[in-house]
Amino acid sequence: MELIEKTVKENVIYSGKILSLKCDEVLLPNGKTSKREVVLHNGGSCVLAAKDGRILFVKQYRYALGEAIYEIPAGKLEKGEDPKNTAIRELEEECGLVAEDATLLYETYPTPGYSSEHIYIYRCDRFKNGKAHLDENEFLTGEWIEEEKVRRMMKSGQIKDGKTLIALLHYFLDKAEK
Repeated sequence: MELIEKTVKENVIYSGKILSLKCDEVLLPNGKTSKREVVLHNGGSCVLAAKDGRILFVKQYRYALGEAIYEIPAGKLEKGEDPKNTAIRELEEECGLVAEDATLLYETYPTPGYSSEHIYIYRCDRFKNGKAHLDENEFLTGEWIEEEKVRRMMKSGQIKDGKTLIALLHYFLDKAEK
């Protein structure tokens, strides 16, 4: 059986600044039809910056969650923007660090059951100081945290952001293999 669902009818319900919502009718592999609700999102990039046994985090209030959480610097992709450029841009905008380069660690689909979002996870070990310049409606604080404390924060559930956890797991696995 071919595991493909074909769009019969596309129906965009909402089109906003950062996402759109559609409810499509699809043809299933068994010949029946069904509805699929999909959040359309351009995707995003994030970057794990590490130096001298410390990892850079931002702490930001997330309205949808009702709490401030620890994350690595991240931002949404503009249409047609290279994901690596997004990661480098966000590191400077949020934390005032100018990356000399960034290496792709991983790509992930955070919620494939209902969203088209694709996140690119980068790592940066070489950077120089620049100047942070947050977006007008963006409020966050940057903080370098010792690796051992980061491990404890992960284990205790203090770090909850999925893209950040993936980046950290990749980072620590890579260090363990060396």
